[in-house]
Amino acid sequence: MTRTSANLVFLLLATLLLSACSRQGVYESAIGWERSSSGLEPAQLTVGNLEIAYLKSKERVEGDTVVLIHGFGANKDNWTRLAKEFKGEFNVYAFDLPGHGESSKPLDIGYRFEDQVRYLNQILAELGITRAHMMGNSMGGAITALYAATHPEQVQSAVLFNPAGIFEYDSELVGLVIEGDNPLIPKKEGDFDRLLDFALEKRPFVPWPIFDVMEEKAIANQEVNQVIFAAIRDTGFEPDFRNAITGIEAPVLVLWGKLDRVINYRNADVFVDVIPNARKVILEDIGHAPMVEAPERSAELFRNFLTEQQP
Repeated sequence: MTRTSANLVFLLLATLLLSACSRQGVYESAIGWERSSSGLEPAQLTVGNLEIAYLKSKERVEGDTVVLIHGFGANKDNWTRLAKEFKGEFNVYAFDLPGHGESSKPLDIGYRFEDQVRYLNQILAELGITRAHMMGNSMGGAITALYAATHPEQVQSAVLFNPAGIFEYDSELVGLVIEGDNPLIPKKEGDFDRLLDFALEKRPFVPWPIFDVMEEKAIANQEVNQVIFAAIRDTGFEPDFRNAITGIEAPVLVLWGKLDRVINYRNADVFVDVIPNARKVILEDIGHAPMVEAPERSAELFRNFLTEQQP
């Protein structure tokens, strides 16, 4: 057990004693501790009819801004480990996209990549963020790439962690979905554990009270998750996305875990071939979420990438 994990266990034991063993209380305390230790605080804003929850740096710094976009079925807290690496160095924003986390979850709005780019643009405009480095994982990687192509003046650089959007090479997930079995959408007890095993090669330590609440939330979101998955499922078989990202002007780092069972890592070659100023790094021992599984390495690769871009 790492020192961070040991500290979290101690916090949980103390919280259990003070909260009469409320799992929700333990969950909220643990999540709050994780956010605070990463230099983040929660906030909320209204965009049209949508309530958007997000995390932001508690203290502004003189450095650049980094915008973090989570993947399908995930949320803003997927980025806290990476954000900790950027504490005091960048101004960090991590959003719950519509349909996810603590943001609004209407079933009757568009969830295609271009729809989500539009929502993100409205969110950033509301916050006055006009230029930033942008990072996205999986679905968020596709949104990041399309955002960089659609709003080139706003994106300083882009990091695509195991991005969706191009599925030239099949993955293990494809076969399961064809058979009617989607491990990315938990529907009953035990499914969330299966999801984590499927998506992550290096699972972080999650104590049982937190895990139970996370599983309950994931199961409660199954209806909206099915709507979103259907909206983005066929994007990789349409030419529009691939054609659009050829217009990206910002430097792009494609960072992919080789042991990804959700999206085949060989699709990294296609992204690099299509995007004019892109390079790739393949992490041999990592799965679908490098920023969760290897935050220190991910941060170091980003810093090295930025250094390479200096004139």
